Amino acid sequence: MKIYFIAFVCLLSAAVGGTLPWGAADESQGVKSGVSVIDENRYERRGDHDPNGIGKFYMGREIAHVMGFGPGGQGADWLERSSREEEERLTLLVRSLQLKPGEVVADIGAGSGVISLRMSQELLPGGKVLAVDVQDEMLARLRMNCERFGISNIVPVKGTQFTTGLEPSSVDLAIMVDVYHEFEFPYEMMTDIAKTMKPGGRVVLVEYRKEDPTVPIKEIHKMSQAQAKKEVERAEFGLRWTETIHVLPRQHILIFTKM
Repeated sequence: MKIYFIAFVCLLSAAVGGTLPWGAADESQGVKSGVSVIDENRYERRGDHDPNGIGKFYMGREIAHVMGFGPGGQGADWLERSSREEEERLTLLVRSLQLKPGEVVADIGAGSGVISLRMSQELLPGGKVLAVDVQDEMLARLRMNCERFGISNIVPVKGTQFTTGLEPSSVDLAIMVDVYHEFEFPYEMMTDIAKTMKPGGRVVLVEYRKEDPTVPIKEIHKMSQAQAKKEVERAEFGLRWTETIHVLPRQHILIFTKM
């Protein structure tokens, strides 16, 4: 049976109506989620900004709007389009990660599960995917897809705008596919993600290449290697860039290792 997989990503079109899953947060939510202090001084607000962004800047980069589940699931439906494999080479992406049986992988911003579903088979026997998302609708669709295809080693996890909901030192690899640049609180999220990593674990950012003007995506949804390294290699995270894999038609795969 040919399986069509689904992912939670934001691509080149304007945001489809619905909730903003990694945005629209406030400090009280952070406290409830276990984040003791949200230091808004890390962020800059600008009235004059890209209409596709939220007007909030982190380390010189504007944070992009995200795509929600959408009315009637139309956002998710668009993400399920059959052209995804040809456009993004998802099979090649997963192959490039060189996953091993028994590993624990966190798919941050998993949505309804394209990357989770593909990775799950590579982790058998003994491994699992922790599929993190903040939208109940996406997690429900993920569960449905797991049941449909008989996948039992994916664990849906409800996260927040500030935290993943994962245990410390529990993850071998954490991956964010076109997700990181949409976090409303990137510092807090990376603080949490870094804590979940085992020593030697890998954090993977898959982002549209800002260095390539021919990539057909809005500029705010692109991210350069230099910017990614600047944000992720903060000393307090204990993460160091170790490799960038250049095999995908539009995105680069940036690998950071937990020291």
